[in-house]
Amino acid sequence: MTTTLAPIPDPIPIPAPNPALNPPPIPTSVPYALHRLGVVMRPDPANINEAMGVLNPAVVRAPNGKLFLYPRLVANGNYSRIGIGEVIFDAAGNPDHVDRKGIALEPTEPFEKNSRTAGCEDPRITLVEPLGCHVMVYCAYGPLGPRVAMAYSKDLKNWSRLGPAKFKYMPSMRVDFDLYDNKDAMIFPLPVLDPHGKPALAMLHRPSNIQGLFSEHLLVLPAGVTEPRASIWISYCNLDSAQRDMSNLCYWRDHQLVATPHQAWELLKIGGGTPPIMTDQGWLIVYHGVSGVISPQRDLQPNVRYSAGVMVLDKADPRIVRYRSTEPVLQPETETERYGVVPNVVFPTGIDLRENGRADVYYGMADAAIGVATMTLPVVPV
Repeated sequence: MTTTLAPIPDPIPIPAPNPALNPPPIPTSVPYALHRLGVVMRPDPANINEAMGVLNPAVVRAPNGKLFLYPRLVANGNYSRIGIGEVIFDAAGNPDHVDRKGIALEPTEPFEKNSRTAGCEDPRITLVEPLGCHVMVYCAYGPLGPRVAMAYSKDLKNWSRLGPAKFKYMPSMRVDFDLYDNKDAMIFPLPVLDPHGKPALAMLHRPSNIQGLFSEHLLVLPAGVTEPRASIWISYCNLDSAQRDMSNLCYWRDHQLVATPHQAWELLKIGGGTPPIMTDQGWLIVYHGVSGVISPQRDLQPNVRYSAGVMVLDKADPRIVRYRSTEPVLQPETETERYGVVPNVVFPTGIDLRENGRADVYYGMADAAIGVATMTLPVVPV
């Protein structure tokens, strides 16, 4: 029998956000550019679950070496499920297509439903080594809008929900992220140092508004924060309590701002993309930046442009940004990326680290299909 532990209080005081939020520009000659391999999955016209597209997948390698893909499957009415499929490779070792294997998560819970539709959306999956299982962080499209939710699996087929993430109230910042829209969350595979210098689990996420659904801004700002645009934050979970009882993985504390929009191609907002992977330089994520015009109270935005960049965070303290793209490493250029349910979108969500420093990035294309691009990670410091 397991005992559910209460969330551990925040030690006081908590350090201010790291000054590395605003690093100096770094030349774009570092070879992080993504090179397209092609479309790996399109909607099946005979499958009503995919009527509005397949997009924004998680990917993960199974112990037997197979690569599994977990796409968001969108039916009419913006009703989203999380599917499961196996990526099939061609003779050259490149991703070719996906064999569908069924549904991983269906929006059956109250926190995944709202008055207009329901959704389990945009999963990211990480093998969290100290927990000995894979953790899926996904967007539950619930009564108050998008919210971070969590599930875990021992076999990559059967997923057990943990429920919505709970973000501890921070008196020092006067912020309750449980009241905010939140999405684009992902967990680090290994412990890092929390703001108090202790090993902890960490999660990147992207809170946005506190007033009115679907706003992309922090309309009520935490104390000490001046940037209203949606940005990348980090929160921490007590490692010992999560190891004792998986349900404690829902409790997150010590929220810190990591990165805000800087460049013209990310003028509206930024958010996390692929789960962090360890490289020689630090924790690498391929994130997204958005430019254009947001139309309030709309699920599907017709006048935005999503591009991808790279960010490298410090190995021990991922609040510190060691490198950040000044130009996109991938932007909508092909027909499949420019025309779809939401035009002009490349949205990275999955990464497969392969041999010889190769990393394949799986991304949503115009909210309609799934593409793959590849990069070679540098072997010298950035």
